[in-house]
Amino acid sequence: MTTGAPTSSYPARPRRSRLRTFLPLGIAAWLVLEIWLLTVVAGTASGFAVFLLLAAGFVLGGVVIKRAGRRAFRNLSETLQQQQSGVAPAGQGGRGNGLMMLGGLLLMIPGLISDAVGLLLLIPAVQKAVGRYAERTLDRKMREAVPGTFGDAFQQARIHRPDGKVVPGEVIRDEDRPSPQPGEYPPLTR
Repeated sequence: MTTGAPTSSYPARPRRSRLRTFLPLGIAAWLVLEIWLLTVVAGTASGFAVFLLLAAGFVLGGVVIKRAGRRAFRNLSETLQQQQSGVAPAGQGGRGNGLMMLGGLLLMIPGLISDAVGLLLLIPAVQKAVGRYAERTLDRKMREAVPGTFGDAFQQARIHRPDGKVVPGEVIRDEDRPSPQPGEYPPLTR
């Protein structure tokens, strides 16, 4: 028996991940908590004190981001100079710059909770612990990547070689083409 209702030609939508479901709720709860905490502090101290706290957090966050950016640029320049001179780069001196910048950004966002988390990220021991946790989580997600997904593309791009000088690729030989004469350039397109 037919009802006359059209059937959908689209397949069933895949389930949303927990992150996509709960992230908007978490952000909304965080914003409400920040506003409530700011009003409590403003009621206890004064509105001007809250303004000074927010302004100080913004200025401190800008200084932290600027310092971390300069340090990251300096580390990049030193690494490039060492590679050009043929010397192996010395260790991982640039670790923690991303977390330091994140801490500065959290300091710049208006709110007392974000300021507290930003200040925590400026502590080197916390940076190391968060960095190790993030690295382990990323490695686990990369190992679990299903072929053909976005995570699989990153896994394929992260090929480890012991000497670091081998680039995986495919060689295509043009043996049928004559070699160019002196002063003659090969065509740019095929």
